[in-house]
Amino acid sequence: MARHAGRGWYGRVIGAAVGVTAVTAAASVWTAQAGQTTSAPAHRTAPKTVAVSPVIAHSSDAGAHAVNITIDDGPDPTWTPQVLQVLRENGVKATFCMVGPQAQAHPDMVKQVVAAGHRLCDHTVSHDTGMDHKSESYQSQQILDAEKQITEASGGVRPMYYRAPGGAFTPYSRTLAASHGMRPLGWNADSKDFERPGTDAIVATVKSELANGPTLLFHDAGGDRSQTVAVLRILLPWLKQQGYAFGFPVR
Repeated sequence: MARHAGRGWYGRVIGAAVGVTAVTAAASVWTAQAGQTTSAPAHRTAPKTVAVSPVIAHSSDAGAHAVNITIDDGPDPTWTPQVLQVLRENGVKATFCMVGPQAQAHPDMVKQVVAAGHRLCDHTVSHDTGMDHKSESYQSQQILDAEKQITEASGGVRPMYYRAPGGAFTPYSRTLAASHGMRPLGWNADSKDFERPGTDAIVATVKSELANGPTLLFHDAGGDRSQTVAVLRILLPWLKQQGYAFGFPVR
């Protein structure tokens, strides 16, 4: 799994977000991802999470001839709404891997993602692509604080996946995330949209890597994502024409 170089902008802008408080569920919360309504009086603790497999997921729950659209690094007030619009126009659901402080800064965007039927994914606090070389306490802070930030921003919907920045997974981080109900999430086709090589180049990259597997990686934050929006407008109809279904990563 290739790393993304030169992507420390979250760490510079945000820094470490420590000591995030947990969400207290004071009313009924619509859990769109799980397809159920959870009622939790204020004096009770939130429902216990169910552990999932710590093995990094790549396949799709929609079968062999399907793709999973995954969107990283947001939410962003400029680009996330445009990505949501393209997905809506094509009837496609995606998994949004969110950076905790971004979610905290734009809770309206997180709620829009959930309301549209997409799934949430924990992408850490600082987007540190070298976190696999850091202490377990640091890894825990990055994962669990982001989980709390995203859950709070969503109105109570927990992330269903954990994607390590740049693929910097460790056995510890995978096991920790899985114990909190977040399946470690990899990718098969890196669109390279983060580098902004041009719409045609990104489309060609995705088409050339489709044979590697179903999980496609795109971004909705970290800079100008107009190329990503343009690529999705081209690729989603094309994938349908090729007979691909759209699913979520396996849990």
